[in-house]
Amino acid sequence: MGSLCAGDSYLAVLAKLHTFLKPRTYVEIGVWEGDSLKLAQPGTNVIGVDPEPRVPLDLPAHIRVVRETSDEFFAHRDVHAELGGQAVELAFIDGMHQCEFALRDFINLEAWSAESALILIHDCYPIDALSAGREPIPGLNCWTGDIWRTLVALRRNRPDLEVVTLACPPSGLGLVRGLRPGSPVLRNRYDEIVEEMLGYDFASFDASKERELNLVPGDWASIESMLEDRVTR
Repeated sequence: MGSLCAGDSYLAVLAKLHTFLKPRTYVEIGVWEGDSLKLAQPGTNVIGVDPEPRVPLDLPAHIRVVRETSDEFFAHRDVHAELGGQAVELAFIDGMHQCEFALRDFINLEAWSAESALILIHDCYPIDALSAGREPIPGLNCWTGDIWRTLVALRRNRPDLEVVTLACPPSGLGLVRGLRPGSPVLRNRYDEIVEEMLGYDFASFDASKERELNLVPGDWASIESMLEDRVTR
């Protein structure tokens, strides 16, 4: 596989995942204008979390937007209660594009998730050093931030997880499964992990990013085959 993502768009894959998995619950961190949030199907209990969402007011009844930061949301809410007594079955992280925020979002989501849940992480396969920086550059079309560090951190510190990066253009879609909601590893080592990741420079990462991120095909046929293979084991 080349270094560029050439699969289906992340929105197309997310739509297919909703149809394929039929999750009872879905949580999205970082809503913006709601393009991905509205892909959730009727019958799915949906919560979107964003301090400044720009979604239309006429959302379907099964979708609710909470105007809070994700840290605030997880700090004072019983997520199972918010979801009608059910665990998170599908989640999408697309909030602050800095590794420590995405890592906290993952830790908090996993704690409220079913073991069979999938957690998706957007913008984890940077195009170049400029797009992979921690601060956005005016005029840059695709700023991924250093979410790549979050994926690397998960693969290095939680070998019990299955972590892949789907080659969905333009900047990849992380997929994590095999969750262990009670695992204390990331929470206990959070500060140490963040310090280690911030010391990992992009030039070193870039030379082996396909391996570091476990890049796999991003077309739906390949993704569906991967998901079905896990189900039939």
